[in-house]
Amino acid sequence: MNKDKQKTETVSGKPGNTGIQRVLKASIYSLQGLKAAVKHEAAVRQELALLIVAVLLLCWLDVSQIERIVMLGTVVLVLIVELINSAIEAVVDRIGVERHELSGRAKDIGSAAVFVALLFAAFTWSYILFF
Repeated sequence: MNKDKQKTETVSGKPGNTGIQRVLKASIYSLQGLKAAVKHEAAVRQELALLIVAVLLLCWLDVSQIERIVMLGTVVLVLIVELINSAIEAVVDRIGVERHELSGRAKDIGSAAVFVALLFAAFTWSYILFF
């Protein structure tokens, strides 16, 4: 094993690619994750539809560039939080399907995070459009 590879394994705790090859592989894994989320998670599909509607509305609305970016950002944030929530739910379900207080708590907290992101998006859009 060469010294650079050994150093990488020591720092990260696992062997792997470095540099541009790592970035390319990470991108492939990320796209696989998005594909799996769209295929298996109805909430992700709904929030992607919300994102498309938001983009179309933002093309039509008379708001500043900064307001447009903030409004779009809040909808993207909802999708990001939903992806994290879906990952939490998948891990909990992988551990077991039997009811456990901590499993339920983890899923509920993930769901609460999505709810807070949705409230933030609704507040932001309302504030910009009506105040």
